[in-house]
Amino acid sequence: MNAIPLQHNPRAAQIRQTLEDLTSSSADIEASALISIDGLLIDAAMPQSMDEDRIGAMSAALLSLGERTARELGRGRLERVLVQGEDGYVIMTAAGEEAVLTVLTRAEVKLGLAFLDIKRAAQALGRIV
Repeated sequence: MNAIPLQHNPRAAQIRQTLEDLTSSSADIEASALISIDGLLIDAAMPQSMDEDRIGAMSAALLSLGERTARELGRGRLERVLVQGEDGYVIMTAAGEEAVLTVLTRAEVKLGLAFLDIKRAAQALGRIV
């Protein structure tokens, strides 16, 4: 994904390190990706079996719908989108004004701890992008 080697692009290296740190922070976090608000993948820490393009497109669609829902129903600024499936969660959180952090977890995840780790990573990524 990275056209420029990470050692020559400090921002890209910081993004990658933040994503890898988040993914390795818990055995229940399976993957993380930083996605532009347009749905383009900036970088990801995920198994090769996962489709990065699909995750990017789905994240952009869900984020857009979540923002509209929060606004239309008077819930204020969107903080998080949470999708619960029988095999785990998809958690999306804004990472600055131009990107979203998408995290895939196992069903057994302790959500409170995951939310805390995700919030910290999103804040760090928001300062980088």
